[in-house]
Amino acid sequence: MDNLYYQDDIKPDAMLVDKARSMSYSKNKALKQLPEGSSCPKLSVTGEYDHMQLIDYIDGLFIDVPSIPDYYITARLNTACKGHASIWYTEMKDIHGRRNWPWLTSQLIYKYRNGT
Repeated sequence: MDNLYYQDDIKPDAMLVDKARSMSYSKNKALKQLPEGSSCPKLSVTGEYDHMQLIDYIDGLFIDVPSIPDYYITARLNTACKGHASIWYTEMKDIHGRRNWPWLTSQLIYKYRNGT
């Protein structure tokens, strides 16, 4: 019984705790700089240049808030894609997993370049 220790006996390294708090603070600060998701253009595949509006908008977010991680911005695609675009995006995530914005941009352009 003397060899047992309890979780309360383990003290986290103070530097690791400070680093985690700092990272959390900087992410929260960057997230607050992002506009609300409702302001994001919708991709409903109804307009000829629908996809380019979305691409330009998200490219602008990376310029405006460079400290934000890629996945926070690309997560906006879940709500931006509507109708057939939503089905396509869900299938892309299922097949390829989470991808970065440059890859997603190329796929959006490839898929919707001719308004198909």
